Amino acid sequence: MPRTGQPATRQIGSVARALAVLDVLAGGGSELGTNEIARRSGINASTVSRLLATLAEAGLVEHVAGSGRYRLGLRLVQLGNAVLERLDLREIARPHLRALVEATDETATLSIPGELTAVTVDFVQSPASVQSVAQVGRPSVAHATATGKVMLAFGASAPPERPLVAFTERTITDPSVLAEEIERVRKQGWAQTLGEREENLNAIAAPVWESHGGLAAILGVQGPAPRFNARTVRSALAALLERAAEISRSLGWRPMRR
Repeated sequence: MPRTGQPATRQIGSVARALAVLDVLAGGGSELGTNEIARRSGINASTVSRLLATLAEAGLVEHVAGSGRYRLGLRLVQLGNAVLERLDLREIARPHLRALVEATDETATLSIPGELTAVTVDFVQSPASVQSVAQVGRPSVAHATATGKVMLAFGASAPPERPLVAFTERTITDPSVLAEEIERVRKQGWAQTLGEREENLNAIAAPVWESHGGLAAILGVQGPAPRFNARTVRSALAALLERAAEISRSLGWRPMRR
């Protein structure tokens, strides 16, 4: 057959059924018996039994001798880690950065959390003539930026050292007020700043999760305050949260794991 460069579309039924068995085990709790897997998958029990024997031989499932039931095997962890190791966060996030800019007309940023600050690793600039400044390698001050607040709320970073520097009249400098703000970020799942790091610069940010539920990155949108005001921030929030969730899913995160 000539090569087309496209993947084949015809499927092998036995492989599809084996994947269905794995899906049932993944969503069914710690252990399941053959009959229960058959019931949930819609595959007859004798076929399920043979599929489980094949999957167990490959290490993809484990037979629990004490109960006679089955559970997912450690080989899946090895395969999953092999996939995660080759993922390039910036490559995955880039289309979502562009989509955010298209949806909001403002600058979208991707940052990774550090020990004291989060650092910008990629961004897509707003097409507007008046733009906010974004730069790869630029740190986000923990107490004065939306990205920094997300890092404090969901990352492993310690609270910033006192005294808290005031960059503008709006910067939070009271540690107790900052603690309240970080708790609010945890509850609502996103952060915002209104002229707290730079005059007339507003921003929102949301966490990006890695496969085990840890903070992998921070997605942000920022723009000049006269244009990126309370009304446009609200309209941009849905797009931000949607894109952050999509990147997280691409990294292997599932909501049940948090």
